[in-house]
Order: sequence, then structure tokens, then C-alpha cells
Amino acid sequence: MKFLNSFNKFMEKWMPLVTPTSLVIGVLLEPYIGKYIFIVPWAFAFMTFSGSLGSGFGEMKKVALNPLPLIIVMFILHVWMPLIAFGVGKLLYANNPYFITGILLVFVVPTGITSLVWVAMYRGNNVLGLSIILIDTLTAPFVIPFSLKLLVGTAVELNTLGMFKDLILMILVPALLAMTLNQLTKGNIKKTLAPKLAPFSKAAIVVVVSLNSTKIAPYFRDFHLVLLGIAITILLLAISGYVWGWLASRIMKSDYADTVAITVNAGMRNIATGAVLASQYFPAAVMFPAMVGTLFQQVLVSFVTAILSKSEKKKINNNIAQLENNN
Repeated sequence: MKFLNSFNKFMEKWMPLVTPTSLVIGVLLEPYIGKYIFIVPWAFAFMTFSGSLGSGFGEMKKVALNPLPLIIVMFILHVWMPLIAFGVGKLLYANNPYFITGILLVFVVPTGITSLVWVAMYRGNNVLGLSIILIDTLTAPFVIPFSLKLLVGTAVELNTLGMFKDLILMILVPALLAMTLNQLTKGNIKKTLAPKLAPFSKAAIVVVVSLNSTKIAPYFRDFHLVLLGIAITILLLAISGYVWGWLASRIMKSDYADTVAITVNAGMRNIATGAVLASQYFPAAVMFPAMVGTLFQQVLVSFVTAILSKSEKKKINNNIAQLENNN
């Protein structure tokens, strides 16, 4: 158990490097581990279950009293950013519907479950952050196929029914099961089972990213400027998600805690969901943008939260200095 706790802490500390390293492992070991890609949906379902054990239905009641921040974040996640991503994809890669679909896929998936870790770490509004994750996760099986069908359904063949079924099994069922257990145990399962599963959940991240990466190994071996352009496009779009979240919090005049929750959840994505769907239903050209997105995820959120924290500390110090001057 001591080893597992140490492993969990190590993974949390180095999370910004875990996904890039896992991607490299998948590309290098593709001939040896590619045949095990069938494990990915099950590993992802386990990640969803483990990540949802700390969630209860009660949090949504609290946010229901002030739903505007939740509505705004959902709008950014599933209307504003998908439209921007689709427009940019059409503008830059009009002749390649698979690249357009891949870029769009990154920005129709739900907010990242790990966003709660960053919100908590930087004293954000945990209740708001958790509510966004819960509602976004539960609606994902409906939102993702609908968004893809609406925007690229005429250009790319979609198995929306199969996608819907997989999302139900990978996200909705394990999330509801975990939330029900949390409710029945009055939150105790978060203290008992969740810590025990945390190391295995981190290991599952490595499994999911590494195995998914095997499908795009040929692209990395034959890397060219078009692929670099896609990587830069995904990076800039990912940054813009945080910017839109921060601007929304400023317009609503949110306090620091709400600003952190809104900004982080508007920017982070459960990109592994997109990667899993791409590996199951699309060619490698669609999967490349999704996998590239994993490279930026943890690094970007670490920069964004550090900037928000530094800005808040500066604001507090200025207020203290002003009070001292007035006295």
C-alpha cells in the first residue's frame, strides 16, 4: 500500500509529463502493444468510475440556486468552442474532412474530470467545479454524437448509435454507479475506496494514452509541416478555451474561487474520451488531433492556474497596501 501511495503522489506531481511520455511509449512500442487496444474502453470506464467516487448528487442542488456560471461554462464547452474549432478546421483544412473532424472532436468532449484536482489545489469553488463535471459527464453520451452529426455528419460517415452506446458504457454507467455509491455511503466511499483506486486510475491513464497512440505511430514516424500545423492549431484553440472562460468570469464579476472553477472547466477537456472514440470509430487522421491535444492538457492548466493564483495574491497585497496607506 505504501508503494501505491508513493506511486500516486509521483504521478500527480509529474502529471504534465505523464501523457506526453505515454504517447511516446505508444509510438515506440506500437508493434508490441497495438494488439491490446481493445482494453482501452474498459480502462477508460474504470477511470470514470474512480474519478466520480467523490461526486454526489447534492452538489447540483447548491449550484441550481445560482445556475448562471454553470450555463455559461456549458455554452463555452459545447456551443462556442465547437463552432470556433469547426470554423478554424474548415478554414485551414477544407480538403481534409478527417482533420476537421479530429479538431472538432477535441472540443466537443466534456470537461476534464481531473480539472477538479486543479480547482481544489488553487482554492477554487469545488462545488461549482464538481457540478460542471457531473452534468457535463452525464450529458456527454447525448451531446458528442449530436454535435458531430450536426457539424460533420455530411462529410464523414458516423456510427452515432455505436458511439452513443460506447459513451453510455464508458461514461454514464460508471459515473452514475460511483455517484450512487457516494450517496448511499454519505460520502464515506470518497475516504475509503477512492484513495485505494487512485493509483490504478493514474496507471489507467498511461494505458489509455499509450494504446491509443499506437494508431497514430505512422504519423509521428513520417512527421511533416501539416501535422505541425494541426498541433499548433489545437494548442491555440485550447488556450482560447481558458481565455473565454476567464473573460466570462470577468463579465459575471465572479470572485476568485468562481473564476478558477469557470476558467479551468471551460478550458480543460476529457481528451481521452475523444481519443477513445477516434480509435474505435475513425481512421488515424481523425485520431491525430485528439492525441496531440493530450500533450498540452496538463501543461496548459498548470500555467493558467499559476497565473490566476499569482494575480489574486497581487490583488490581495495591493488591497493590504492601500489599507495601510489609508491608515
